[in-house]
Amino acid sequence: MAQVNLPPVQPHLGINAAFCVPHQTVLKMQEKVWSLSGDTFHITDQAGVEVVQCRGTTLSLSDRKQFLDARGQPLFALRTKLLALHKTYYGETQDGTTLFTVKAKFSIGKAKMNATFTNLASDKKEIELCIRGDWFDKSAQITIGEGGPVVASINRSVLTAGQIFGGQQTYYVTVAPGVDLSLMAALCVCLDEKENEKK
Repeated sequence: MAQVNLPPVQPHLGINAAFCVPHQTVLKMQEKVWSLSGDTFHITDQAGVEVVQCRGTTLSLSDRKQFLDARGQPLFALRTKLLALHKTYYGETQDGTTLFTVKAKFSIGKAKMNATFTNLASDKKEIELCIRGDWFDKSAQITIGEGGPVVASINRSVLTAGQIFGGQQTYYVTVAPGVDLSLMAALCVCLDEKENEKK
């Protein structure tokens, strides 16, 4: 994985200011093989410290995934919107308030999604992030708007035996200083879900 240096983002960007750290962070997101609860990811920083947890839910109609902080406290649930024209995901609080929406766009051979949210981490402005990638190259970028500054870069590891036989993926998400780590992890999970549909 090539080293990427991303400039700091000001004001902070995301849905939870507690996950906006002042330094660049590389998240290692490793899908747990044969998890009985569906897609579950072990998410750590470059030092191996757990940042957030993503737990899949067994037999959930909306393919629910629960995101928790390192202490196990709920942050939000990631769900799939049923009966949407294009694949749509949304993050919601325990009381059902929608925090962000991620919509897949039609694209041949490339990953293309847009995420929208109110920037609760700082200025409360409406934000659109664009996720664009090429899974042949095993990479994607998340930018503010179309062609704007890069706030995160996603790289998928080279296939290992676990990935080939167990369907396990490992992603490395380089996140710019000042950007919500939990939100970037959720966007990576959305991308993984969308790409798994093609298999």
